[in-house]
Amino acid sequence: MTNFAPSEHLPAARRMFLRRCGLSAFGWDVWRRIAAAETAPPRRQPLGLRPVRSCVFVFYYGGPSHLDTYDMKPSAPAEIRGEFEAISTSVPGLAICEHLPQMSKVMHKVALVRSMHHTNRLHDSASIETFTGRQGPDGDREEFVSIPQHVPCHGAVLHALRRDLACDVHHAVLPWVFHNVIDVPCQGGGFLGHPFDPFRVAGDPETQTFSASLLQRPDDLSLLRIGHRRQLLESLDASAVGTNESLTRFYERAYELLGSPALRDALRIDREPANVRERYGVYENSPPPGTGPAAANAIGRNLRGQSLLQARRLVEAGVPFVNVNDFRQQGQNWDTHRDNFDQHKTDLLPPADRSLAALIEDLDERGLLESTLVVALGEFGRTPRINGTAGRDHWPDCYTILLAGGGIRGGTVFGASDAHGTFPERDPATPADLAATIYWRFGLDPRSMIHDTTGRPYHVSDGRPLTQLFA
Repeated sequence: MTNFAPSEHLPAARRMFLRRCGLSAFGWDVWRRIAAAETAPPRRQPLGLRPVRSCVFVFYYGGPSHLDTYDMKPSAPAEIRGEFEAISTSVPGLAICEHLPQMSKVMHKVALVRSMHHTNRLHDSASIETFTGRQGPDGDREEFVSIPQHVPCHGAVLHALRRDLACDVHHAVLPWVFHNVIDVPCQGGGFLGHPFDPFRVAGDPETQTFSASLLQRPDDLSLLRIGHRRQLLESLDASAVGTNESLTRFYERAYELLGSPALRDALRIDREPANVRERYGVYENSPPPGTGPAAANAIGRNLRGQSLLQARRLVEAGVPFVNVNDFRQQGQNWDTHRDNFDQHKTDLLPPADRSLAALIEDLDERGLLESTLVVALGEFGRTPRINGTAGRDHWPDCYTILLAGGGIRGGTVFGASDAHGTFPERDPATPADLAATIYWRFGLDPRSMIHDTTGRPYHVSDGRPLTQLFA
């Protein structure tokens, strides 16, 4: 684990804190707790539980309904329980939605957290907390365009803490085109700086292929010519005064990626056998309008499923952290303010069910599930009460997330919601706890300090790892 030097800012902050608290019993008690937290030994992995090598973070933008997926309430009134029936799973006594038949077969490899909650009621601020474990500095607000990213995402923090790890890419995001073709500011390096931004992988819904602009070069520009250009640039830098170190690092990174055959091969998803590609998902009927004729071929693979397959290929290529965005990849997202049940059973649940179950089984068959943590979630859940347009609205007060692999105790359910799925009834959890869990499973201490570009210190996470989920 990378050790960060104690910040020079802390002593002054401590003195100021003590002045404000005075010498009261309250002040000394708070100070005692802070000191104890800073000096406590790091949380250790349970005996026999090795740190994970990778994480696939599947994000269902818009907010899936927890009441219509993994936390159904069959005994609740009709206006709350909804239209769907519950079915049994591979875990005795654990029931999920009837429209998740593939996931029902792998629940013995899955853990559910049914008590997740936060305070952000708008998509963009909720997404920021989902990807970072912290609320953005502007609080609960919309409009990604006007919100520069401050807090780094999980992948960026892992990159910073393990920057000496030998790998071509520390953190990848796919498909990058997201949120009405606007870059999402909650998936970057934030205060750590642009060197910790993710490797962006674009997805083409018509050809069902993926590409990365950093790996593309003109056909007439050989690697030999690139080498000559690199030598020329290095000679110019050597004679220059005040060379920009961050720009130099950027060039070095670009050269490394251009010379990475493993990463380039990982993006050749077309080399996967047809039966493997089909396993991750095909259109149930016909491709949605507007996707073009290429999507209407005999195989008709959907980009949702192919994105998870691409994530598996990146994990095999050694990428430690992969974000997979599920957002309007077939003209539909999870923001079901109206027609919640028709949208879930027709457009949303079938591809999500098939592709996530395929990813879990595929990783397991390849011997990668134990070393790969899979996280699947939205930015919040949906309202317990069905609205006047047969929809459910935003609900961050209680929702469910799913974890698999990475040493998870299969069939585990952490926390519980109340009888109507409104609020946590037991063991409430937050995105900060999820972030701490991810870092902890990579073998890092969530209470370690990390610093922004000005030297200001932050805890890696303000949450506590959900250690009860693991064997």
